[in-house]
Amino acid sequence: MTIERSPFGSWPTPITSEVVVRGAAVIDGLVLDGDDVYWSERRPENGGRSQVVRLGDGGAADLLPSDADVRTAVHEYGGGGWWVDGGALWWVEWADQLLRRTDLSTGETVVVVEGPAVPRAVRWADGEVHPSDGRLAVVRETHPDGGGPADVINEVVLLSADGSVEVVVSGPDFVSNPRWSPDGDSLAWVEWDHPDMPWDATRLKVLRGDDIVTVAGGPDESVLQPEWHADGSLWFLSDRSGWWNLYRWDGAVVTSQVEVECEIGVPPWVFGLSRYGFLSDGRLVYAVFCDGADTVVVRDRDGSSRALDVGARMIQTLRVSGDRVVVVGGTPRSGPAVREVRVDGDSVTPPTILSPVVDRGIGLEWFSVPEHFSFPGHGGGTSHAYFSPPTNPDHAGPEGERPPVLVRIHGGPTAQATPVLAMGEQYWTSRGFAIVDVDYAGSTGYGRAYRNRLRGTWGVADVEDCIAVVKHLAAEGRIDPAKAVIRGGSAGGFTTLAALARSDVFAAGASHYGIADLEALAAETHKFESRYLDRLIAPYPSGRDVYVERSPLTHVDDLTSPLAVFQGSEDAVVPPNQAEMIVEALRTKGIRVLYRLYEGEQHGFRDATNIRDALDSELTFYGEVLGFSPCLPG
Repeated sequence: MTIERSPFGSWPTPITSEVVVRGAAVIDGLVLDGDDVYWSERRPENGGRSQVVRLGDGGAADLLPSDADVRTAVHEYGGGGWWVDGGALWWVEWADQLLRRTDLSTGETVVVVEGPAVPRAVRWADGEVHPSDGRLAVVRETHPDGGGPADVINEVVLLSADGSVEVVVSGPDFVSNPRWSPDGDSLAWVEWDHPDMPWDATRLKVLRGDDIVTVAGGPDESVLQPEWHADGSLWFLSDRSGWWNLYRWDGAVVTSQVEVECEIGVPPWVFGLSRYGFLSDGRLVYAVFCDGADTVVVRDRDGSSRALDVGARMIQTLRVSGDRVVVVGGTPRSGPAVREVRVDGDSVTPPTILSPVVDRGIGLEWFSVPEHFSFPGHGGGTSHAYFSPPTNPDHAGPEGERPPVLVRIHGGPTAQATPVLAMGEQYWTSRGFAIVDVDYAGSTGYGRAYRNRLRGTWGVADVEDCIAVVKHLAAEGRIDPAKAVIRGGSAGGFTTLAALARSDVFAAGASHYGIADLEALAAETHKFESRYLDRLIAPYPSGRDVYVERSPLTHVDDLTSPLAVFQGSEDAVVPPNQAEMIVEALRTKGIRVLYRLYEGEQHGFRDATNIRDALDSELTFYGEVLGFSPCLPG
């Protein structure tokens, strides 16, 4: 087969924006109940609505009408907006935030608690039903009429069958993970206070009778995901060793169960995440991230451990029930899916994909496989990234030329890159772009010390790492440094803007719902993140000068590179005025700027039409800047 040489960025590819969104349901929840598996799908072709799916004897089936949208607004990021117990689906409707209960045998749906006078002022998440009396322990978030972030109240409450509500945890700024013990006599939960985020410092509490016991946590210890074992012990994740590892509380003493210099935990931006569980014979199964990938491990009764092949190398969620291990995860050559193995003694079944697989008719030869690597980064320390080369079976770049590089910045910033097949990434690599996903200083997956390197240095350490990775790849001859562009969403959008303002390394950039004014963000954002910047920047308002100095809007005179800006009109995390301030400043300077405001979108785009427009518009924009003609349908 003849390989045609043509300019990077212009290569014809079957991976169009239509292919990116076609059937591209995002799986963002997983529950096992009896013999059935449940998951939730966010569907771009249905306006981004989320649907709950059950896989039973009759195959996979939607449980709710197509106009339902199962999503909670607690913490604004949500997660844990539905759960299943005893033949009933409990779920939160996005439009009104009311908690509903659907009988799965009859389909009858009732509102569990009547709505407040102010629509959406009371929100629900992360519930669990009592093992015998049916009471629901659940997180309730209340937004007083006319109040600001400081007035929002987060509590754990108990809902009884007669509709009565009992508050059991009130006072902490945040609560999560209410979990009943197997005998129903104890309730565990996690709590924390401003200015900490849940990856900074939390406390694990247990209510036994009238007594509240602090099991673990405190300053500089992040405790996550409490789970009760059938033997009555309470397990949890803690980073007291510097890594999120597993511990067990027997009611009196905490003992270490898994000690590795790798991460079992992940930052709880959303509710409902799970990284470990127990087989019916009591054995532990957990996912652990090391050297750029996850491994699922089963620990046998004698304390020995072995890896399980679950068909995935990045695990979003892991659930265990009976002999079943079910994960939401993917690989560099296969996207996120619900995957299952069964573990019977030493016997393990081959991985099975349970969720529907979309056949786009595109062969593996079109997919770029990311390579995890380390490089000298901020302050002379070691930083991490994934490199995906241009990949197209029919085309190559001009002789002697190196490809442009798209530097991708994950959100958070306390998060990490996920090297799982995503058609949105292959959209770029199949056209001739190299991509580098940067796990800059402060990213998760590399221990607490690495995470803490961003304390007080956001807008500095992350920017330095993005610049350093371009220089590193250029020195290795893998990219053309004159054609480096940078893009990111949310916190990644802030890093994008800061890098453009503070260096001349990037020929252009794209900010997706990014932060331009840190002081405005501190004053306007929602409760969950309203003190986040105290750790990342400085306490506010005493550190106001640092906020002003770090804000890209302050350095608009230093912005000389073209910029594309994409924003949702209903974004409660980064309000549209953040985008509009930077756009107006650039237009005043006469710098090339593209601005897209998408009506009805929140923090992250969910509608297929908008996702497609953002992709194609950004590609066209880079073509104008870098001097190539994109190959687009029509």
